[in-house]
Amino acid sequence: MIQYKRLIPLVILPALILLPLAYASAQAKLESPFVYKTVSDFISAVLRAIVYLSMPIIALFIMYAGFKYILARGNPGAIDEAHKNFMYVIIGALLILGAWVLATLIGGTVSQLVTK
Repeated sequence: MIQYKRLIPLVILPALILLPLAYASAQAKLESPFVYKTVSDFISAVLRAIVYLSMPIIALFIMYAGFKYILARGNPGAIDEAHKNFMYVIIGALLILGAWVLATLIGGTVSQLVTK
C-alpha cells in the first residue's frame, strides 16, 4: 500500500496538468506570429529600425563633438581630439546608412529575380 501512495501523485498531478494543455492545443489553431513573409523584408525592417534608433544618437554625438571643439579654446590637442570624435561619428553614420542602403538594394534585386 505504501508503494501506491507514492505512485498516485506521480500519475495524477501530471495528468491534471497535461490534460487541459492537450485539450487547448487540440482546439487552438497554430498561427505564425511572424509578420514578414520573406527574409529580405525582415532584414530590411531590422536595419530600418536600427537607422531610426541610431539617428538621434548620431545627432547627439555630433553635438558632443561640437561642444568639445568649442571647449577646446584653441588648444591644439583638444581640437585634434574633437576632430577625431567628429570623424568617428560621421564614419559610424555612414556605415549604418550604407548597410541599410546596401540591404535595401540587395533585397530589391533578389525580389525582382524571384518574381520573374
